Amino acid sequence: MPVYLDHAATTPVFPEVAAAMAAQRDLIGNPSSLHTSGRAARRVVEESRERLAGAIGARPSEVVFTSGGTESDNLAVAGVYRARRDADPRRRRLLVSAIEHHAVLDCVQALVDREGAQVDWLPCDPDGVVQVADVAAAIAQSPETVALVSMMWANNEVGTVQDVAAVAALAHAHGIPLHTDAVQAVGHLPVDFAASGADLLTLTGHKVGGPVGSGALLVRREQAVVPLVHGGGQERQIRSGTLDTVGVLGLSLAVEISVARIDAESRRLCALRDELIEGAIALGHGIRPGGVWHQGDCAGRLAGNAHLIVPGCEGDSLLYLLDAAGIECSTGSACQAGIPQPSHVLLAMGLSERDARGALRLTLGHTSTPADVRAVLAALPAAIDRARRAAGVA
Repeated sequence: MPVYLDHAATTPVFPEVAAAMAAQRDLIGNPSSLHTSGRAARRVVEESRERLAGAIGARPSEVVFTSGGTESDNLAVAGVYRARRDADPRRRRLLVSAIEHHAVLDCVQALVDREGAQVDWLPCDPDGVVQVADVAAAIAQSPETVALVSMMWANNEVGTVQDVAAVAALAHAHGIPLHTDAVQAVGHLPVDFAASGADLLTLTGHKVGGPVGSGALLVRREQAVVPLVHGGGQERQIRSGTLDTVGVLGLSLAVEISVARIDAESRRLCALRDELIEGAIALGHGIRPGGVWHQGDCAGRLAGNAHLIVPGCEGDSLLYLLDAAGIECSTGSACQAGIPQPSHVLLAMGLSERDARGALRLTLGHTSTPADVRAVLAALPAAIDRARRAAGVA
């Protein structure tokens, strides 16, 4: 069996979630139908909505089920931009952190290219932290022109956690809504939608032990959103399409389970992460962690994120060499895998293109063990030596 250390890309489905989904899959019924089977499916959907909302501090009416994080991000960014612009044509500015997932970045760029949006890319510091003062300065330029602020809760590459509540309070002082992509945060950090102040929050199932193809966008009741897809209007007239009852059930159970286990699992993963980072540094190859890292800290950095910068190596070479040794990891966001360019996150953090190309993202999850960490540390030296020789580095 390979050592799987790419949980930030996708993590195995919890056994109890798989069992519940299998039982539900044998039942028929469109949750929009009025007959007995339809009503039974609707009951599963609404119980799942309540379960999900209860786990992350939201009201059931704020949960809009989607197909996953990418759809939720696009619905939030494009939907709010269009609603705010249509209500006030001056509101064409989007304030977006430069380290967002491409589901946000590419949606923003499409609005710029096709709909006349303007974007201010919010910088981050060398640790990957977006400073509240920089958000304030961007808003202050002309607050009446800002349609939306979008800032992720936790970064998918280096694991840095942002101060969402502070940015939400700042945005609200100027009547501006905040969207946060919390795909990497939900189930891994304490997330309370109401307490955060965010107006829209993205989450997905396959990062928390749920199924691929399931997700949700939390939307405050007063927040206007122009739908991307038109049809039956199943989800508050914001999102149309027949709901996947099995997927919705799996999503809600996975979120509930992962949230209930956060404290114990964070401590366990944090210990494994620190052992991995410390062990990699001790190998003596000039390895250093990417992003903010302090031993024992699972508040400022995701507990399961061990992002490493390996000088003199191409990350893709390291990835394939480790893969051949039975270690499965990533060089950055798996959604961008196969694209030969350095991480935009690392470049935004101020790394040189050369250093950014030598990045490895090793992310732990609920199946990770101390043996996995030992296997990585045993495989790294040979992989680094071969990768450096391939790159012409002695």
